[in-house]
Amino acid sequence: MSHIWDVSLNLVRLALQKWLPRIIQALLAAFADVKFFFLIRTLESRDVAKWTVSTVKQKPPTIKKYLTLVALAVVVRPTALIVWFPLLMYHFWQDDDKLRLITHNYIPIGASAVVISTVIDCIFYEKWTLVQFNFLKFNIFHSVADFYGSHPWHWYFTQGFVVVIGPHLPFFLHGCTVAYKRYKVLLAAVVWTIVVYSLLPHKEFRFIYPVLPFCMVFCGISLANLKVWRRAAALVLLVTNLVPALYTGLIHQRGTLDVMSHLHTLCDTSSSMSMSPQPDVLFLMPCHSTPYYSHVHCPMKMKFLECPPDLGEDGYVDEAERFYDDPLHWLRTSFPYKSSLPTHLVLFDVLEKVKISKD
Repeated sequence: MSHIWDVSLNLVRLALQKWLPRIIQALLAAFADVKFFFLIRTLESRDVAKWTVSTVKQKPPTIKKYLTLVALAVVVRPTALIVWFPLLMYHFWQDDDKLRLITHNYIPIGASAVVISTVIDCIFYEKWTLVQFNFLKFNIFHSVADFYGSHPWHWYFTQGFVVVIGPHLPFFLHGCTVAYKRYKVLLAAVVWTIVVYSLLPHKEFRFIYPVLPFCMVFCGISLANLKVWRRAAALVLLVTNLVPALYTGLIHQRGTLDVMSHLHTLCDTSSSMSMSPQPDVLFLMPCHSTPYYSHVHCPMKMKFLECPPDLGEDGYVDEAERFYDDPLHWLRTSFPYKSSLPTHLVLFDVLEKVKISKD
């Protein structure tokens, strides 16, 4: 009976570890959407707010509250300052007592955020460290991010932004023509963010996600001004967003997630005292293709092809690239003895065909 109880508790614990972070993230996203609804209803009207997020006016947040949230965003990820910079400058320009704003708000809140963040980092790293400076040093000053790919300067304008905003693009452009004068600061924040990120060689879609709420303000205004066609337009947006989201989220390339559920079944073997070989899993895939211990939760031996950035080593080639240059040679040199071979391999079927053709 106790064994059954232990197994049940283990299953519950695994489910919580796997799903609780996703649920928390979903709740945070939903909370952000609700607050965004109230913000637009305060700035415009309930009608515009409804079409913006498809939002008793709320009291605007205090200066200290909003600056604290900005400071938190920046210490968590320093590049958040790129998005917030034009908004902070607009706030500074509009304030009548600029000196008091700096001395009583900007400096105290900013300094407190950096100090608290540094103390926490030093405790966990067990040495003095400033994570925000290290982030800038490696990604900007040393251009370590370029190791993971680079794009031409115009990529965000010609591809990145178009993909991120998707079918909302025509409504965003129309909304800009309608409400440009009222929300110049939001449009400036969008353009500023895209321009700054365009100056960096390494580019990703996710870098410009923070501008989407600003863009949705203009999309909501556009839909609210369509009058006759707005319900049809909203239906088109719903279908063109929901169908790809369901397909890409539930079906497309989900093998990298499904395999982790299969590997988790090996945990019983790993934790047992049986004479059978202990599981030893080798991922022969591009690095970080799958989740790792976050989906396994047992001390099973696993290894994946590493791809750490080049930190200045002459002739540096990462392990993943060396493997894909000659898979069989890498396997022979990495596992010269039969006893050192892993018990399980995880790889894409394309690589299996390459192996068969070379054999």
